[in-house]
Amino acid sequence: MNFDLTSEQEMIKKMMREFSDEVVAPGSIERDRNKQFPVDVFEQLSAMGIMGLPFPEEYAGGGADTVSFAIVTEELSRACGSTGITYSAHISLGGAPLYLFGTEEQKRRYLTKICTGDSFGAFGLTEPQAGSDAGGTRTSAIEENDEYVINGNKCFITNASYAKHLALTAVTGTADGKKEISAIIVPTDTKGFSIIDKYEKMGLNASNTTELVLEDVRVPMDHLLGKKGEGFKQFLITLDGGRIGIGAMAVGIAQGAYEKSLQYAKERKQFGRSISSFQATQFKLADMAMKIELARNMVYKAAWLKDQGRPFSKEAAMCKLYASEVCMEVTSQAVQIHGGYGYMKEYHVERMMRDAKLLEIGEGTSEIQRLVIARQIGC
Repeated sequence: MNFDLTSEQEMIKKMMREFSDEVVAPGSIERDRNKQFPVDVFEQLSAMGIMGLPFPEEYAGGGADTVSFAIVTEELSRACGSTGITYSAHISLGGAPLYLFGTEEQKRRYLTKICTGDSFGAFGLTEPQAGSDAGGTRTSAIEENDEYVINGNKCFITNASYAKHLALTAVTGTADGKKEISAIIVPTDTKGFSIIDKYEKMGLNASNTTELVLEDVRVPMDHLLGKKGEGFKQFLITLDGGRIGIGAMAVGIAQGAYEKSLQYAKERKQFGRSISSFQATQFKLADMAMKIELARNMVYKAAWLKDQGRPFSKEAAMCKLYASEVCMEVTSQAVQIHGGYGYMKEYHVERMMRDAKLLEIGEGTSEIQRLVIARQIGC
């Protein structure tokens, strides 16, 4: 068993660590305060060829693996959670469904734009009445004159303001008395399609989180993604991959909080010595390091299984669940180690703590992850 990264993965890790330290981290507090989407950061990532990293080169991708995607997400998140979630959603929710289920023409038309960074990736799944119960989808798509006429609302959609197209789920009929849910690609400039960016969030303030309103939106029927009625199955597969991204993001934020705490503990002096010399602080930092390492290994294993073409649903749920809860714990302890300064906006750890909470909720709550795991182990 070899735990070493490949030479390519090591190169990506080194490159992204330097980029995150030099480009992403310096403006992270200001972007969070001003709710400023990091357009300039992603322009540079596009120029570096990172925006399509795990997709084939024939679609302008980088031809890399899922472990490399996890590494990039972790390093970006270590510096700025908002940048990390934007990238993770771009790849795992925006690009992945097109790559997994799209026709060759759809891939060349839509996936290529995502890989080049010409469009951000987004995925319209969650609705006001369909969160954990995604099968409760109410958005409808009625067939009319070789077109789908779509009506409905989506909420909490990442990146939509910067996407030129996105896949969304809609009810296209009934089968055996149950809703038939399909996925449809919709250009965001289509008449009747509105994107509303007005959420007041607890954290991840530099990321784009939107509501979608569709009023008689018409798209050709060839915009169907995959087969009719398979949208539910498609988004379950999509979310499996997305959970690896959330797990990697959680590891990154936790790593960033740990590094800030270790540095602060060495520099901060009380009672005539560094607080890192006190056993109470040492135990906190030791637990942080241990749990982050465990979480990282879980993320890498899930990513590796995916790259091997093996089942990874259980491992994806496990890594997302464990890493997100570790991230919340680590960032809370980071604030504690910083004391009163940790509560101040000019220190990164309070932002990291606010950013961390979403990871226990998005792409399946902690409760849903435990349900997935229970089913996977045969309960």
